[in-house]
Amino acid sequence: MDTLRSFVKQKRKELKLTQIELALNAGVGLNFIRDFEQGKKTLRLDKVNDVLSLFGKEVGVIDKNRE
Repeated sequence: MDTLRSFVKQKRKELKLTQIELALNAGVGLNFIRDFEQGKKTLRLDKVNDVLSLFGKEVGVIDKNRE
């Protein structure tokens, strides 16, 4: 989760977006963005993908034992 959290926060800052602007552009609530960037452990995957899609990314399945 830290990787996702860091990625979103870094990309938001690179694009000079406020949390409010990111929320509006992604179609999610401000509280969701705040929870996401603060590392909340339980988040709706569809909303996570809504945010990530702004950066051309999405959550996917990877092998747990990858090296």
